Amino acid sequence: MLTGHVLLGLLVERPKHGYELKKEHDHRLAGAKPLAYGQVYATLQRLERDGFAEVAETQQEGGPERTMYAITDSGRVELARWLNTVEPPAPYVASSLFARVAVAGKGTDGYLVRQREAHLARMRELTAAKASGAPAQVLAADYALQHLDADLRWIETALSRLKEENGA
Repeated sequence: MLTGHVLLGLLVERPKHGYELKKEHDHRLAGAKPLAYGQVYATLQRLERDGFAEVAETQQEGGPERTMYAITDSGRVELARWLNTVEPPAPYVASSLFARVAVAGKGTDGYLVRQREAHLARMRELTAAKASGAPAQVLAADYALQHLDADLRWIETALSRLKEENGA
């Protein structure tokens, strides 16, 4: 329920409507996939159904009616539980990069070199974006850069192992 928990976290400050939650999600989780409006409203309906959020009021300020949602006491308990739960390390390798190399085997050298170049280009973009980014964008860029760096180290290891395997 990641999206639901994030929305609960955004509701802690004060009641908000779906449009505001979507904008705030996309701003605070810079670099993450933007939320679709439909996903925001579907998630709010589930949070309301489960007793974690409630309709606080409806407003109409010259435009369409906006439903304001507030976090409930149960929602605060659920959010605190989620925030205090340690994220377990992934038990399996779930990467399309790894899957391609595992399936292709010996013919992956060219692919890995091209992938390394793509990673380096993305790292340059992220590094440049950090210079003028808001704190949330800088944190997102740091997170992405460190994951790309780990991929690059694995790419180098894979190239080395494949070279050994091929007797080169």
